[in-house]
Amino acid sequence: MLSFRAIFRFLVPAGVLFAATCYLVFKTGIPPALRPFLTIYPWLVAVVGLLLGWRFNRSRLIYVVLLLAVGEWAVHLQPDASIQAFVALPAALLLPLNLTFIAFWKERGLLNWLTLVRLVLLGGQCAGVWWLFQWNESLVTRWLQWPFIPWTLPDYIPLGQSALAVSLLCGLLLFARYVFVQKSMEAGFFWSLPAVVLAFSLPEQMTFWFSTAILIMLFAVIETSFSMAFNDELTGLPARRAMNEHLLKMGRKYVVAMVDVDHFKKVNDTYGHDVGDQVLRMIAACLRTVPGGGKAFRFGGEEFAVIFSGETAADVKPYLEILRERIAQSGFAVRSRKRPRKKPEQVGRSRTAGRTLQVTVSIGVAERDEENSETAQVIKAADQALYRAKKGGRNRVC
Repeated sequence: MLSFRAIFRFLVPAGVLFAATCYLVFKTGIPPALRPFLTIYPWLVAVVGLLLGWRFNRSRLIYVVLLLAVGEWAVHLQPDASIQAFVALPAALLLPLNLTFIAFWKERGLLNWLTLVRLVLLGGQCAGVWWLFQWNESLVTRWLQWPFIPWTLPDYIPLGQSALAVSLLCGLLLFARYVFVQKSMEAGFFWSLPAVVLAFSLPEQMTFWFSTAILIMLFAVIETSFSMAFNDELTGLPARRAMNEHLLKMGRKYVVAMVDVDHFKKVNDTYGHDVGDQVLRMIAACLRTVPGGGKAFRFGGEEFAVIFSGETAADVKPYLEILRERIAQSGFAVRSRKRPRKKPEQVGRSRTAGRTLQVTVSIGVAERDEENSETAQVIKAADQALYRAKKGGRNRVC
């Protein structure tokens, strides 16, 4: 089941942008003041998409821009309306499929042999459509419009049954990928698909909806870049940069608690970095529910920070003691580094499997006061208190 955070990431910004565009076009109509902008809208989003894809090394965004540009060129630059209608039939099948394939591609950069292969694949499909048109236009048209479902689609769904079925299948695959990955880019691919479908459903607005699909991907890339800068990928907590931004909004009274995992290097050396990562995730899960209204951040390495607004060090120490005891009593079951994906029929014991590792943390607390009036001073004072907790035997709050 998707968490609230995952649902929010799925809907914002890509889903909201698609819904707002549909409302603007179908409900209220595009305001006259914006209509002159529509002439440069496709060029603007395409150029910005290529630049962002190059700058942030997001090859999938570049492929989406090229894919939709080729689709637009293939349909609208044909000299005859009958040829345009024919080209639109396979394009309505191929573009959703290609969009889904691109969504499942891994980011491999731009200058490598895979780039050439993918560009050849894209160009080969154009050549294939042209060959089909030359071979037997009427026969291919009948194939693509073959009604394999024994009822007629309503008039407001102008796509053929084959194109509609492919689009629905691609939508299910893209949604499943988001459920598995839960990243903004994957949500962008999902919401770009209905924009592509609308482009073929409303041929006179094809350029507009293709451009909207690219715009959705642009916002997804920006959201992904923001998330990478301000959120820690391993633990899911806000990162140090987000903590610095949060501290700027604090008033004259707040507390910073620095939390450090005891003997973490020994855990990594003994059990491996995979187990170390699992320990950090477990600590992060406990920090998310810290009592007293504290907000947790990943400070770096095995160190975390918790910020309490409007509190004193004496006020928050009982909350931090509860947190420390909760972590110490939780117990951490060590999983084998060679743990198989599927449970074997005969289970044997490994060197590390079945062990329970006790994880403890040391916490240093400091509040903003006349002596430590600057943010850096408060953090330094909390670090010094953390050092005293370590020196005093660990698993304690100072």
